[in-house]
Amino acid sequence: MQSKVSARLKRENTQDEIYEKIYVAILEHRLHPGTKLVEERLAEIFKVSRARIREVLARLAHEQVVDLYPQRGAYVARPTIEQALHVFEARRLIEPELVRRLIENLTPERIERLRQHCALELEARRREDKRLIVRLSGEFHTLLSELAGNQALARTMRELSTLTCLIIILYDAPTASSCLADEHSLIVEAIAKRDVELGQRLILEHLEHIEGSLNLEPADSEVDLAKIFSE
Repeated sequence: MQSKVSARLKRENTQDEIYEKIYVAILEHRLHPGTKLVEERLAEIFKVSRARIREVLARLAHEQVVDLYPQRGAYVARPTIEQALHVFEARRLIEPELVRRLIENLTPERIERLRQHCALELEARRREDKRLIVRLSGEFHTLLSELAGNQALARTMRELSTLTCLIIILYDAPTASSCLADEHSLIVEAIAKRDVELGQRLILEHLEHIEGSLNLEPADSEVDLAKIFSE
């Protein structure tokens, strides 16, 4: 019995590790939208069975991070413009409430964790570590939701943050930048002051800046070729 329990725990730990590695690779823009995740190759890389890889991919698909197609396999999700707009709408509804909830349940330890995270972001920017900057920027919002104390909302925010990462890769405007570290710091200081109104306003402005940096205008269904070639 003991050996069966140990084997199950080891299997679950291995699955969690693989899941986390794929998740972080997506978050750090090392795996781009549309990338095919070949079961056989992943099984070789992680030295596990294809069945174990299928379990991980199914978990990522449940979180809408991976798309599964019968007879075709698994691909990193490619959110449409409509899906992108829905993601930002959901975040505008959820994140101000998370700020309020966090302030109501604020402790010195929680505010210190947020400040430490902002310090990590600033250090990553100082070293110009682009992959780490992207990952930490997304994880800031996940951390905020976790500290607010609602696990269901925290899971939702993790999913929305990852989808936002994919959206940024797909629809980044040429002049766009990722989350600004100083905006995160301003949000944290508003939370530290227990200023709900300011914290909620800053988080909404922050989301507006991210969405505004993206090219989410649908392409015209019909293109005027004569106009293009007459210029």
